[in-house]
Amino acid sequence: MSFLSSLFGINTKKNKAITSLNANQFKTAIATKNVQLLDVRTVSEFKSGHIKGAKNIDSFSSAFNSEIEKLDKQKAVYVYCKSGVRSKQSAKKLAAVGFTEIYNLKHGLLSYK
Repeated sequence: MSFLSSLFGINTKKNKAITSLNANQFKTAIATKNVQLLDVRTVSEFKSGHIKGAKNIDSFSSAFNSEIEKLDKQKAVYVYCKSGVRSKQSAKKLAAVGFTEIYNLKHGLLSYK
């Protein structure tokens, strides 16, 4: 246990299940593979435009945990939001429930367009 984690209860270890990708890496990966693509923005944000093939599960929704349980834990999940904050938090939740291959779009859709 590191000094920071013991003093503040901060998890300073990087989760090995989560990989952050820049926009080009993310685009290439989702274009060349059959993936689970997850948009964790609100329904209204999703309706205003999203990456083709994405499933919308609002990270703020009370149903978020039950909805992610319906995804295939054996298959890679590619997750994004507007700026990368919600998707990073969602990636941690995915890892906590047993997903082992999670890719987060660094800086979200703002970097993707």
